[in-house]
Amino acid sequence: MGKRWSGLGGWITERAPGMAPMYRKHMSEYYAPKNFNFMYFFGSLAMLVLVNQILTGIFLAMFYKPSAEAVYPGVSEAFASVEYIMRDVDWGWLIRYMHTTGASMFFVVVYLHMFRGLMYGSYKKPRELVWLLGMLIFLALMAEAFMGYVLPWGNMSFWGAKVIISLFGAIPYVGDTLVQWIMGDYLPSGATLNRFFSLHVIALPLVLLLLVVLHLAALHEVGSNNPDGVDIKKVKNVEGKPVDGIPFHPYYTVKDLFGVGMFLIICAFIIFYQPTMGGWFLEHDNFIPANNLVTPEHIKPVWYFTPFYAILRMIPAKLPGVLTMFAAIVVLFLTPWIDRGQVRSVRYRGTGFKAALVVLVIAFLSLGLVGAGVTTELIPALLGPSADVTLWENLFGRIMTLAYFGFFIFLWVYTYFGFEKTKPVPERVTMHD
Repeated sequence: MGKRWSGLGGWITERAPGMAPMYRKHMSEYYAPKNFNFMYFFGSLAMLVLVNQILTGIFLAMFYKPSAEAVYPGVSEAFASVEYIMRDVDWGWLIRYMHTTGASMFFVVVYLHMFRGLMYGSYKKPRELVWLLGMLIFLALMAEAFMGYVLPWGNMSFWGAKVIISLFGAIPYVGDTLVQWIMGDYLPSGATLNRFFSLHVIALPLVLLLLVVLHLAALHEVGSNNPDGVDIKKVKNVEGKPVDGIPFHPYYTVKDLFGVGMFLIICAFIIFYQPTMGGWFLEHDNFIPANNLVTPEHIKPVWYFTPFYAILRMIPAKLPGVLTMFAAIVVLFLTPWIDRGQVRSVRYRGTGFKAALVVLVIAFLSLGLVGAGVTTELIPALLGPSADVTLWENLFGRIMTLAYFGFFIFLWVYTYFGFEKTKPVPERVTMHD
């Protein structure tokens, strides 16, 4: 077998001589720090989920019909095609649940990947471009997920599309025209479905793939960060190889396979036992056909958008609310220039940074609960049935919004004026138990 593989490799190299150097550069001769921990699984897991979404999406597109025309009274062709996939296509239910679960798990691993970057300073020089490309991936992923969420044409899909697209109406002068141009009509309709379907299955996946390639290429040019935030290229052996690095293949490819195995076990449990996750992954109102005369009891986006939706809700005026919501995303792009600290890793940063990072996590998760409407149910249970839910929810949500933006303001002040007291950073990576 070894001779056969070697012969195949020689055959390919002879006909495509550029592939072998590319393989060596990005795999067998790409040296990664030897002290990666489990937080470094999430990049490869994001790649795995992206492949899953593309493959399952291709199969779903074979049977899905992007049409709002009624095939039964009150049931659109789009909704009926999703039911057909679930009930009549062989293993269609499995493919769809793999796709819907994959969408949520994509955001789980991406959010954890971003948190790892914040925690270990992976956005700092010389990796600013890696961070910016990663944030563009996040932005494209949000657009891709929103358009995919609309396609089943359930009642929450319809009203969610109406609410989100109407946000563009806050733009002065051209807002209303822009909303009609995006929808292709005065309300979400068949034209909206066709546009979103085209963008969801063709345009945005191509953009995502391009950004992922650029993200990895930029990463491999400057090298991976590590939990110590130490540059492994500084100390090399006589062969010019980093002493604190090991080849990505086979060491980290094998290690990532362990992470993939554990991740797939979790995903399999969700797919086979809890595909809706109690309404978090697949909302109950989306099992009802779209009806422009019946509004869901609580119009809310799917869980991975709820923190930003909560920020939108906490601002009374429409235009400031929309601007604040987008500012919550834009500020992430600016993090490399907001943080002026010289130390990367949280292990050696000051107590203020550690406390602020905890506050950011609490604020983000709390805003997610507010946006999902969980606090609407919790407040009467905690404060009594006579409590003013709107008052307390708005108070809590606005405090968490201030805490979210306060992290970035504090980070700039804390590092720009030199208030941070850091620990000595080691010259080489340390191996923690």
